[in-house]
Amino acid sequence: MQQLDWTPNYFLYEMTRPHVVRITINRPEVRNAINTPAHKEWSDLLDHAAEDEDVWIVVVTGIGDKAFCAGRDLKYLSQIQHASEEDRRADSQLMSEVTKLIERFDYPKPLIARVNGIALGGGFEVAMACDLVIAAEHVEFGLPEPRRGIYAGGGGVHRLPRQIPLKLAMEYLLTGKSMTAQRAHEIGIINEVVPYAELDSALDLLIDDIMRGAPMSIRATKQSSMRGLNLPLGDAFYADYPAVRAMMDSEDAREGPKAFAEKRQPEWKGR
Repeated sequence: MQQLDWTPNYFLYEMTRPHVVRITINRPEVRNAINTPAHKEWSDLLDHAAEDEDVWIVVVTGIGDKAFCAGRDLKYLSQIQHASEEDRRADSQLMSEVTKLIERFDYPKPLIARVNGIALGGGFEVAMACDLVIAAEHVEFGLPEPRRGIYAGGGGVHRLPRQIPLKLAMEYLLTGKSMTAQRAHEIGIINEVVPYAELDSALDLLIDDIMRGAPMSIRATKQSSMRGLNLPLGDAFYADYPAVRAMMDSEDAREGPKAFAEKRQPEWKGR
C-alpha cells in the first residue's frame, strides 16, 4: 500500500484487509455531509487508491451508525452564498479541481458502498455511483433536494431513472421522499440489506467472492461493461477496452488456466 504523504482532515483512509482500502467519511457532527474542502480531499483519496497497485477494491462508508452521508453541507453552502466575492471565487476554484465520486463514470476499480446510516442527496448519489451497495436495515435513501430549493445535480436525476423503472424514479425525484433500505433492495438499487451488526460480515463475504477473480480481470470486466452500456450491442462487443488489453498481457491471465490445469487455487498478482 502506498502511504499517504498527508493526513486527511475529513476522512479515514485505511487498509482493512489485504488489497482492500476503506475510505470513511468522518464528519459525524454534520451527519457526514460534505463541504467543498471535503469534496477535494475525497477526490484526492480516490485518486490515490486508483493509482495504488496494491489496492484492488475500494469501500466507501461513513463513521458511526447514524449517517452514511447526508449529502452536501447546506450550512457551508449558505455561508459561501453569503460570503465575499473573493471567498466565493476561491470556493468555486477549489470545486473545479475536484473529480467527485458521483461524477466519475470510469473509476478503474470496484467500488463498494457500505451504507451504515442515512444516505440522502449526495449520499444517495454516491451509493448509486458505486458498483455494489450493502446497507444496514435501518438506512433510508432519498433525494430531498427539491425541498431545499435545489436539485439532485450530482447525478441523482440521471442515475435513478437508469437504475429503476422511470415512473418509480420520477416519484422519488419529484416528491423528494425517502425509501427504506428494504424498498431500495426490492426495486434493485442495492444488493443486500442486513442488520447493522452484520454489515461488516456481509461486506467481507462479498469481497471474498470478488477476490476469487483476478484483479485485472475484474477491472477489465468493469470497464467493458460500463463503457459498453450506452453503445449498441455490436459496437460494444467489438469496441477496444484498454483494461482488457492489459489483462490479456498479464501474468494473471496465464496463471488462471495454469492453476485450473494443475487443480489448485490461482495465486493472483494483479499484474
